[in-house]
Amino acid sequence: MKDDDHPPSTAGKISILRSIWARSRKEARDDAEAGRSITMPAQSVVPPLQQVLRRLAMALLVLAVTTLLVWLDRDGYNDNADGKVDFLDAAYYTTVTLSTTGYGDIAPVSDAARLTNIFIITPLRVVFLIILVGTTLEVLTERTRQQVRVHRWRARMRDHVVVVGYGTKGRHAIKTLVGQGIPKEKIVVVDPQQKSVDAASIDGLVAVQGDATRSRTLLKAELQSAARVIIAPQRDDTATLVTLTARQLNRRATIVVAVREDENVPLLKQSGADTVVTSSSSAGRLLGVSTASPHVADTLEDLMSHGTGLSLAERSVGKDEVGKSPRECVDLVVAVVRRKKMMDYADPEVATLQFGDRLITISREQTEY
Repeated sequence: MKDDDHPPSTAGKISILRSIWARSRKEARDDAEAGRSITMPAQSVVPPLQQVLRRLAMALLVLAVTTLLVWLDRDGYNDNADGKVDFLDAAYYTTVTLSTTGYGDIAPVSDAARLTNIFIITPLRVVFLIILVGTTLEVLTERTRQQVRVHRWRARMRDHVVVVGYGTKGRHAIKTLVGQGIPKEKIVVVDPQQKSVDAASIDGLVAVQGDATRSRTLLKAELQSAARVIIAPQRDDTATLVTLTARQLNRRATIVVAVREDENVPLLKQSGADTVVTSSSSAGRLLGVSTASPHVADTLEDLMSHGTGLSLAERSVGKDEVGKSPRECVDLVVAVVRRKKMMDYADPEVATLQFGDRLITISREQTEY
């Protein structure tokens, strides 16, 4: 029977077992070390008080069932004190038996009582002990599960997006990426602060806590196999160091960096950044436009924000658009990228669209109800 023939739950268990047994010692050590800094997306967790109450209820249920069994078979037991076993004696015997104390003052003497102890009370004793040590077992199980999740995530993470910094810029960058159709499973956050990592986890993202200027931290985010890297720290010098480290680890990834000052743009370009966005000058230009023409500023904000309204996007030229002029496209074309060169839509060189062209368009987004 092939793995594909198994039910989803069975296939998942088999996959987990394979993940555990197929790991080498080095992989196991790496996963254990990475698990201390990698935070997987938050899952629904039962509150601690509810877990304790649930275990207490299960333990009391086991006690009640065992007490009832002993009391129903009370004729098969002997009490060294008075020779009779009443309900209180049954409860007392159950307590000392399930806790493995076993004073011996009440003992099964008939064959039926001894068989009941072997096949029913002994398994109940095991269940009771499991409930008592459930917290320890759960911690160990959760630790193993975390290592397996980290191992499987690292094994299949390819061509993803690494976002360094989960501040205002990083959050909005991720929001835009998700709005463009990139699933959250393909985005990894790197941030030195635990609160930012926790926030990313709550938002459904995998997050790595650590200093992104160190290659060890970026390797935990699988940056060496990423397709795109967004670097948005608080300081420009940090952005430069992260860009150098990222480019050293990955020569093919597209690296986009946000800095505050224009004077740092050439340095970032030399460090390996493909695109550098200057937040201070961009904000200043937007302030100037807002002062001179508020409606233009609102339109620009609408174009850069995904959701309802207008959307500025890049896409490939369609088969039915080849041979046409940019003005004949359904969307409003503002620029054409041909052989990595961007030209205005009115440029005579792009008067006729060709296969391989990329179009910068403005379109109206559809709202789903």
